Amino acid sequence: MHHEAPIVELFGLYFNLANILMITVASLIVFIIAVLSTRTLAMKPTGIQNFMEWVMDFVKGIINSTMDWKDGGRFHVLGITIMMYIFVANMLGLPFSIVIDNQLWWKSPTADPVVTLTLATMVVGLSHYYGVKLKGTAAYSKEFLKPFWFMLPIKIIEEFANTLTLGLRLYGNIYAGEILLTLLAGSLASGVGGHLAAILPMLAWQGFSVFVGGIQAFIFTMLTMVYLAHKVSTDH
Repeated sequence: MHHEAPIVELFGLYFNLANILMITVASLIVFIIAVLSTRTLAMKPTGIQNFMEWVMDFVKGIINSTMDWKDGGRFHVLGITIMMYIFVANMLGLPFSIVIDNQLWWKSPTADPVVTLTLATMVVGLSHYYGVKLKGTAAYSKEFLKPFWFMLPIKIIEEFANTLTLGLRLYGNIYAGEILLTLLAGSLASGVGGHLAAILPMLAWQGFSVFVGGIQAFIFTMLTMVYLAHKVSTDH
C-alpha cells in the first residue's frame, strides 16, 4: 500500500521527481486547454471556447462576491489560472497511478502536502505583496497592525494558520480520495469476488472524487480572493 517517492539529492537539496513530473504535466494540460480555447475565437462560442468563457464568468462571479471589480479585476487571470490548475491537478491521480520499483510516479500533485502548502504560501505572500503595492508600505503596515501594534504576534499566527489550513485542506481531501481508490483497486485484484464487490464502489467513488476535486478547486480559488480582498480592498 505504501510506496516510496522518487527523491534525488542535488547540491544538498532533495527533489521529489514525481512532484516535478506531475506539476509539469498539469501545467502543460492547462496551457494546452488555454491555447486551444483561444486559437479560433468566435462571436458565438462553441466547444472549448464556450467552456473557457464559462470558467471566466464563474471566476468573475467569485471575485465580485468578495470585493469590488475595481479592486478585484486585476486578479481575474490569477483566479482562472488557480481554478484550472488545481482542478486538473486534482484529476490526474483519479484514472490510474504508476508505480515503478515501489516508487509512485503518477499521482495527483495536490496529494502531496509540499505542493499544496507551496500554493498556499504563494497565495498568502501575493496578498501581502498586493496590499503593499496598492496601499503603500506605511498605510498597509498601519492597517495590518490595527487595532493595536502589540497584536503583531497574533497577526503573524493568523497568517501562519491561514497558510496551513488553506494548503492542508486541499491536500487532505485529494490524498484521502486516492488512498480509498488504491484500497478499492486492491480489491479488484483479489479474484472474481473482489472484482464484483469493488467495481461499483470504485465507479461511485471515482465520480464523487471528480465532484470533490471540483469543489476543492472552487474553495481554494474563493479563499484566495477572500485573502486578497482583505489586503487590497478599502472596505475590509
